[in-house]
Amino acid sequence: MIHQNSRDVRTAIEIKWNRYLSEHANLFSSDSLSGSSPPSVFVGAANYPQVLVGPLVPPVHGDTALLDTPEQWMGKSLEDIVNYRLQLVRGIKKVAICDVENRYIQDLQDVAMASRPIDSELEFVQTTTPNTVSVGGEAAPFGPVGNIRSVHFSNVSPQHHIQKVYYDRDLDAKSAVLQLYNSGVEISKIQKCFSAGMLGEKRRLVPTRWSITATDDIISNSHITQILDFCIIDHFQTFQFSHLGNIFSIILFPHRWLYEMIEAWYSFGGILGFGSDYEDARGFAHGTPAIAGAYFAARLGVSEYLLKIKQQAGVLVLREIRPEYAVPVGVWQIRQGVRAALENKPVISHSLDDAISTVCGQYHGVSKQQWLEQCNTLRLLKQKSISDYF
Repeated sequence: MIHQNSRDVRTAIEIKWNRYLSEHANLFSSDSLSGSSPPSVFVGAANYPQVLVGPLVPPVHGDTALLDTPEQWMGKSLEDIVNYRLQLVRGIKKVAICDVENRYIQDLQDVAMASRPIDSELEFVQTTTPNTVSVGGEAAPFGPVGNIRSVHFSNVSPQHHIQKVYYDRDLDAKSAVLQLYNSGVEISKIQKCFSAGMLGEKRRLVPTRWSITATDDIISNSHITQILDFCIIDHFQTFQFSHLGNIFSIILFPHRWLYEMIEAWYSFGGILGFGSDYEDARGFAHGTPAIAGAYFAARLGVSEYLLKIKQQAGVLVLREIRPEYAVPVGVWQIRQGVRAALENKPVISHSLDDAISTVCGQYHGVSKQQWLEQCNTLRLLKQKSISDYF
């Protein structure tokens, strides 16, 4: 069965998680929690504009940064990443998105701004249970959830670049994101600050999954504006990378900026599902993207590369999501997977069709014909010669 690998991975994760729970059960079933936040803040999207917001804290003290720093997870197994995340207890309190001046939110903003793990003391309204875990979506999973009665943070050391932007109330949110990115602040850190309502002139809490997509969109849009002034590449290149049950292929071809991402995944019974979005130099050709989180995460990885080599290209990104990717761990792995692919030596092809043929040999269950049936890029090109695009 096509889902046997998926079941095997889930079983391995459950075994590790149950073993961890048996060793730390008293820490996860309590009306209070003491630990070091990585540091991390999470804002939910349910019941917007009244959202559930709070810190993520494991029941241990020390250097816990790895538990919520996706940039450090490359090379880790899916089981390892999920188990990092399930150690994090999510404290929650309902807050209006515009209420960013209250003491609770300001304390959380200090957490988001911190340069290292923070000593955290949480008291809950009732006992938390280890069975309430959240898995799936654009953000990485986390463990038990508890309604906060009170919270206290200590030993907070703010990151200088973030602190500077935080106190600049005349800086709009887009400029703040770009300033942090250009200062070398990790994207996952920028996303947390965006979510915690720390950026811009009119500040609001932003659900974490929205802030992730918005950050990738803002940064890659800035790149594309610059890329449009570069010369167009003169040959076809393909790049590939696989990790965590995901296979990424990036095809660059001679054309003014044109970008499409196609995803293929397996549903129950082994049936393939597809999703895709595309844009040209004028922006989206068909409104709001359908695979937004993945689309913008991959676009950021691609735009970083083109900005680095100072060239413009048409881009086709293909992603096969294998059954081995049994537990979604967030779109960070797409951004990092595309970045890793573009660090590899490209294969040079003679045409776009040859390039697609080259990458299709790496896929397990998706044929070239199936990719072509989903591909808007070929329809947009309308069989024109390369000279038509200069």
